[in-house]
Amino acid sequence: MSPENASPDSVVIVGAGQAGSDTAAALRSRGYAGPVTLIGAEDAVPYQRPPLSKGYLTGAVGRSEVELRPDSFYTTQGIDFVCDDRAVAIDRAARTVTLASGAELSYGALVLATGARPRRIATPGAGLDGVLALRSLADADVLRDHLDRAGHVLVIGGGFIGLEIAATTRARGCEVTVVEAAPRVMGRAVSEPMAEYLTGAHRKEGTRVLLGRSVSALQGDPAGRVRAAQLDDGHRTPADLVVIGVGVLPNTALAAEAGLAVGDGILVDSGLSTSDPHIYAIGDCARFPYGDGMVRLESVQNASDQARHVAARLAGGDPGPYTAVPWFWTDQYTVKLQIAGLTAGHDRAVVAGDPGSGRFTVFCFAGSRLLGAESVNRTADHVITRRLLAAGHTGLTPDVVAQPGFDLKTYQRQPA
Repeated sequence: MSPENASPDSVVIVGAGQAGSDTAAALRSRGYAGPVTLIGAEDAVPYQRPPLSKGYLTGAVGRSEVELRPDSFYTTQGIDFVCDDRAVAIDRAARTVTLASGAELSYGALVLATGARPRRIATPGAGLDGVLALRSLADADVLRDHLDRAGHVLVIGGGFIGLEIAATTRARGCEVTVVEAAPRVMGRAVSEPMAEYLTGAHRKEGTRVLLGRSVSALQGDPAGRVRAAQLDDGHRTPADLVVIGVGVLPNTALAAEAGLAVGDGILVDSGLSTSDPHIYAIGDCARFPYGDGMVRLESVQNASDQARHVAARLAGGDPGPYTAVPWFWTDQYTVKLQIAGLTAGHDRAVVAGDPGSGRFTVFCFAGSRLLGAESVNRTADHVITRRLLAAGHTGLTPDVVAQPGFDLKTYQRQPA
């Protein structure tokens, strides 16, 4: 083992979400024997976030079912799990982390998995009771309690989380309105054909979807509970529960105060190292090289893959640059949308299959280069696209996909 690949004498992980928990687990599975400390700000065992807007919100999924690993896992694996405490300062020279409780931890390597927090809105009335955001397990518990008394739900923001909450609350029988300021839903994440399909799917279920509109004020009753929303066109819509889903901001304050490079995330290189070689950043908080630029991704896949990559390095291996193909998914009503690759910046979108059947894929290209694919209820297309993107050169062009009867499974069986 070369000195630059030698394992550090101890690892401290700040953030006990998917990325942090997976890093700790991967270190042990790779044989790292040094001390591992996992610091979580919440008073909870590390848990999955995706069910919070779906099964957990309806009560179909219980608390123990969203836990990533049982509490006993951390004890049996020799992982020191510190919960309900948070890191407040990093001393890079001394290689220590100070916690809010006053505890000071030494590290050989530090992994920042600090995640992200919901964006707030400055709309008048945003502080009323019943105006909520969903990010944490505690948020989901509060939201679920409010849902039991809600008749009219207003969702501000038509992104992933907003549409998932809209679908979940509509399925519970609530009257639901989605207000999206952009001209289409999920505008930064999906193509125009997919956005139109999702909008139609929600409207078919009875959800009001208002595009190119915004909320100018939220109005409450004498008890301070939200009751209605005033829209920018003067219309008023009832709302006894408002869910804010206008995106998240990366938690970079700890890194910035320690003098690390930040900019829409903690900046890392292709090995996920920050500007300090003893400190790494992964998951929702990290901005890393991808393609010809830098990206920050909010997904389970990215958190888990980056966790395993850093763990491999810290355990003494040489995994090379981080090059995992991004992928995402969302479940809304009977729609299972799976996205492979990053389709932002595409200049051509070609639909394969029939959207009317509820099973189709939109292939997104920049010129003749495949950037990614958005598949509705076609998991095979999603899996194959991920494989093609990982290979680096697909040979798949817009003209090929546009041929009548194109089938990706048949295409990928053909000789190169």
